[in-house]
Amino acid sequence: MYRGKVYDLKNAAAILKGRALASGMTLLVAPASRQDQARAAQDGIMGVFEDAGARLLPNACGICAGYGTDRLAAGSRCISSTARNFKGRMGDPSAEVWLASPFTVAASAVAGEIVDPRDYLTEREIA
Repeated sequence: MYRGKVYDLKNAAAILKGRALASGMTLLVAPASRQDQARAAQDGIMGVFEDAGARLLPNACGICAGYGTDRLAAGSRCISSTARNFKGRMGDPSAEVWLASPFTVAASAVAGEIVDPRDYLTEREIA
């Protein structure tokens, strides 16, 4: 799960560009606002997420605050760039959630496990 402003979306896209999600991985992207989403679309960033296989969520409080239909199921595991983490916040209380940077979330979605994102980008790609 990834939620962010244009700056964060750009950084995650630097990892994802030209790559696909690992088998069995789901990447949910919720831009922080409609303005951030429009700017990211204009800059081609949303296309990078789409090409990598990410699924776009609405720009509203949703899974990151435990609302709506996109909630973590029992026994699921998630790495997220949200700001808070406590038992049951994003869904079922048995779900495991790790918090990380947008770089780490994107690299982990590509690798299929939590990894160091520095192996997936060069200094010039950092926004």
